[in-house]
Amino acid sequence: MQKIMKRRLIPALIAVAFSGSAAAAGFQLLGEQSASGLGNAGAGSAAVAENAGTIFYNPAGMTQLRDREVSGGLSVVKTNFEFSNNGSSVGALGTAGDGGNGGAWGFVPNAYMSMAVTRDIYVGLGIGAPFGLKTKYDDPWIGAAHSISFDIKTININPSIAWRANDWVSLGFGLNWQKIDAEYVRTVAVTTPGLAASQAKLELSDDAWGWNAGALFKLSPDTRLGVSYRSSIKYKTDGDVTLRSDGSVAGNATVAGLTAAGGASDLKASIKLPDMFIISLAHNLNPQWELLGDISWTGWSSIPKVDIYRTSGVQNGAIAQTLDTDFRDTWRVAVGANYRISDSVKLRMGIAYDQTPVKDAEHRLTALPDNNRTWFSLGAQWKPARNLTLDVGGSYLYVKDADINNNQSVNVVDAATAAANRGTVKGTYEDSAWLFGLQASLAF
Repeated sequence: MQKIMKRRLIPALIAVAFSGSAAAAGFQLLGEQSASGLGNAGAGSAAVAENAGTIFYNPAGMTQLRDREVSGGLSVVKTNFEFSNNGSSVGALGTAGDGGNGGAWGFVPNAYMSMAVTRDIYVGLGIGAPFGLKTKYDDPWIGAAHSISFDIKTININPSIAWRANDWVSLGFGLNWQKIDAEYVRTVAVTTPGLAASQAKLELSDDAWGWNAGALFKLSPDTRLGVSYRSSIKYKTDGDVTLRSDGSVAGNATVAGLTAAGGASDLKASIKLPDMFIISLAHNLNPQWELLGDISWTGWSSIPKVDIYRTSGVQNGAIAQTLDTDFRDTWRVAVGANYRISDSVKLRMGIAYDQTPVKDAEHRLTALPDNNRTWFSLGAQWKPARNLTLDVGGSYLYVKDADINNNQSVNVVDAATAAANRGTVKGTYEDSAWLFGLQASLAF
């Protein structure tokens, strides 16, 4: 897992746009898919079907829309990862320092289109970024041998179809073409005279296919139940590792002297991004109040670890890097409500509890200092015209302080193993995040 964008298939401008710092647990981008849902902390996501953004959460919801609808928006994410040291050992490569704020800004756009083919059949297209992450530490940083920066970008293109079986049941299905680009930078050692340490930059990318499906049940004129499933997506990424010194890619002389990372080479790694199941309820209590609920499950155990192998050079076939994640499956629970002030103005609110896939301090990575979080969300909707809807939403994520005790030390028996000794990062992260979203939806 990491970030680059090899940009073979996507123009550079679009590639940059679909980057984000994860606000949902792990490195999932969930609330960023729709500003209207963000105001409710994602509650009712598979049941509300307010705009074409339903394509991501439940494609069956397209049957509740008008004949042609488009929706587009932008989410802005700011994460904060403040590390406090409590007994770390720097190993052979580290230096004292807390690394500043390892969080970052992220910008995640989304776009959707839905169209009725017949009265009961709808087709649509969604474009978004389901996963993303960015952490970056300042120098000096005691965990530099673990990671200096870690960046994941995805883009997901989701053609979909929905069928209204009758007035009470609708079904939906979609295909997902998804691309991932990752970059991971850490300090390594070299033996070239005059160079005490350098940086290894690992870059990987791939594209793969998945699918999603959903059903929407109208239990009564005022109550809707939605269920949806997004499949896992398995990547077989490839890329390379390069060395850089003094902020630039190192030349052959430096490459020849690298001991800990084995020099520059091509890379490959397999990763299976998790599947997700959602069940949602939306109920109109009266003309003013709508109540929303949501339970979702994410299969993060599909990533027990990530082994990155060399595929060229003197160490062809050896492991260049292992990310020992040992992720667990997680649950997320959300409740929310909408209050209609008038026909053109609606207020939103929501709260959610989101489990982290990180099991314990020993498996918490400096690249992903994640923990359980609680979402507090507010939003508003305004309809300036019959066919135009504007949504704003914001969330503050309170994240439980995250202890870390990640030991990547080795028994030092010679110069080579001394160079591989990355030390132990031990301490506590004070984490939090803010999300803001804007969205415009047009029916015609």
